[in-house]
Amino acid sequence: MMLALNRPVQPPLTQDDLADRLQQQLSRRFRGLWVEVVEGGLVLKGRVRTYYAKQVAQELVMQLTDRPILANEIEVQ
Repeated sequence: MMLALNRPVQPPLTQDDLADRLQQQLSRRFRGLWVEVVEGGLVLKGRVRTYYAKQVAQELVMQLTDRPILANEIEVQ
């Protein structure tokens, strides 16, 4: 027997919602990041100090939405 869980359907996050959640869940060192919603998915933009920070930001966005990340244009400086 298989149990079905009734989960409420969440509306897709807007570009502003994604940006707000990204900033809430990342520390101050991730301040200059944003997400552009484009046709077909998302583009990550901004600047961070390390490659690790770039990867953390990407993983977080992947957890926040099921939209595909088309490009990670976050610059490591």
